[in-house]
Amino acid sequence: MPGFNSIHELRAALTDQRYLMDEGLATVVFLALRLRKPLLVEGEPGVGKTELAKALATATGAPLIRLQCYEGIDVHHALYDWDYPRQLLQLRAGGSALLYSEEFLLRRPLLEALAQPGSVLLIDELDRADDEFEAFLLEFLSDFQVTIPEVGVVRAEEPPIVIITSNRTRDLHEALKRRCLYHWIDHPDLQREVAIARARLPHVGQHLADQVCAFVQDLRWLDLYRSPGVGETLDWVQAFHALGHHQVDARTASSTLGTLLKERDDLERIRAGGLDALVARSAERAQELRRGNYS
Repeated sequence: MPGFNSIHELRAALTDQRYLMDEGLATVVFLALRLRKPLLVEGEPGVGKTELAKALATATGAPLIRLQCYEGIDVHHALYDWDYPRQLLQLRAGGSALLYSEEFLLRRPLLEALAQPGSVLLIDELDRADDEFEAFLLEFLSDFQVTIPEVGVVRAEEPPIVIITSNRTRDLHEALKRRCLYHWIDHPDLQREVAIARARLPHVGQHLADQVCAFVQDLRWLDLYRSPGVGETLDWVQAFHALGHHQVDARTASSTLGTLLKERDDLERIRAGGLDALVARSAERAQELRRGNYS
């Protein structure tokens, strides 16, 4: 995997992929690459945890291997399984090949990451998996090896870069955390969110992007069930753009609010009161942005 000689070089490479990171995140990613340590990133949904792994893989030219975690995931979904139809055919044909050999082994994401030198392995939303699966990962993260009873120990020639994400719906165990570097990703501030919107949506008018970002920033200060992430911000910008609007108005904001908020109580609360004030405030802040006053 291509390396980076400095944190600045790393940030520049990811910026080229339209992933904008602050110095803290850039530093811990740089160290994860240098030290070959897994990186655990936590944060609210939509702050860019998964996108980090995607951008890093693209920036380095490495294959991205993704393991999406969910309740009930086990070794056969994450590590390996056997090609039972081929094994059955082999038995019927009376072949001499060993039925439990690599010839019949189906690689799942973890084993695939060990087999592909220099890959980026994304273990996404680990907090959705159960304690048993988390415990299973400890050998993998410690030594970048796994044990398959019928085959033996499989080791990586070159350890993958491992990015683990968590929305913190439950606490991960200390044993796993000790094997990782750690970073908490917050929602971006106004200046960074504007920069992200402008980088990702260069075809959209700057005033519209600025006003939407300002609106979302104020929205996040409210006691919502689920605050919108950067992805929802970008979706809302594109919704206004698709409707031919160059700025946010209260009527269109109300009718498209489901692009931004995904909980009924949040939608009803914002629509019932305060929407006009939020729109007016976002217009003022967008003007401040145009004057270079990022407040």
